[in-house]
Amino acid sequence: MPQDPMDFEWSYWIEWGRERILWLLAGHLLVSQMSRLLVEKYKPWCLMVYGMAACWLLLGIKGFAVILLHAAISFAVAQFQLSLLTWLCSLILLSTLRIPAVEETKRKWYDTENEYYLLLFTVSVRCLFCTSFSLEYCWHAPTQKSSHSFPWMLAYVFYYPTFHNGPLVNFDDFSKQMRRQEAFSMKTNLSILIVGIIRIFFWWCLAELMIHLMYIHALYSSALPLESASYWALGGLALAQVLFFYVKYLILYGVPGLLLQMDGLKPPALPCCVSLMHSFTKMWRSFDVGLHRFLVRYIYVPMGGSQSSLLGTLLSTALTFAFVSYWHGGQSYLWYWGALNWLGVIVENGTKRILSISLIQDLI
Repeated sequence: MPQDPMDFEWSYWIEWGRERILWLLAGHLLVSQMSRLLVEKYKPWCLMVYGMAACWLLLGIKGFAVILLHAAISFAVAQFQLSLLTWLCSLILLSTLRIPAVEETKRKWYDTENEYYLLLFTVSVRCLFCTSFSLEYCWHAPTQKSSHSFPWMLAYVFYYPTFHNGPLVNFDDFSKQMRRQEAFSMKTNLSILIVGIIRIFFWWCLAELMIHLMYIHALYSSALPLESASYWALGGLALAQVLFFYVKYLILYGVPGLLLQMDGLKPPALPCCVSLMHSFTKMWRSFDVGLHRFLVRYIYVPMGGSQSSLLGTLLSTALTFAFVSYWHGGQSYLWYWGALNWLGVIVENGTKRILSISLIQDLI
């Protein structure tokens, strides 16, 4: 039975995974385990060199140079130790991905659109990693700068399991865990690997069944069946789509998460099932945990967060969702999506505040 080809993200990553990425991830696993076994002290540098080689192989020397240039510019700007300047630099670097002339130049480097999109997705995710490192550099005391050197930035930026699509791991978490030297047990790691592969294979089979049998995305791409469907049917289609999105990210984040565990790191928690969620706030906290930690640590809390006035909280939340919308591409529908999510979070938090008033509780 033919599969539904309309989910671009699933088709794209499965194709790249089968062709090269899974093989490169297997190579990373081999290098990681050998370095943990033989040269634990030099593991970050072994993995950095492997990540650079994998980047060069997959994106070419020009794609490698773009990512290296982004890292070098971010590091240079971080030397001023001004958070606002670091954010300005990050937004400018991110904006270069949407300049038509730059897009056309990068397209000419590759034979296919898929190769260009791989560079685009990779650089977008690397921008977040560069931002995380640079802000941590700004915030740490001069005595701690040795742990925030340029080689450590490269080890972080070129760490291959999270290289193309995440999940996002903040630099301080990555650095502390990568420096920690633990007793290495091949037997324990092998059991983690086998159980992880079985789980991911089960999720992949489930996703393939949904793609081959349900045709959710094909139905959404045509207005005619949607116009003739009842509200109950539309609700069912919407639920089916978000459930597939959930299963898809169990795989897309599950594979790198397993490799993080094999490297002795603690990956962000996998997405929580959307059927268990009933609020915007929980959705943002527990679906993409790595992105949520990034947004809270680098945008929401520095802007005041929930500890500021009502207006400050509204502004902090608005800036957080504005950045998410811009980072995802900045198209008009993404701004509407971000605004609706912002509104949902504000209404929920406002309702909680109202219900926490003692008079209201007495009435209830």
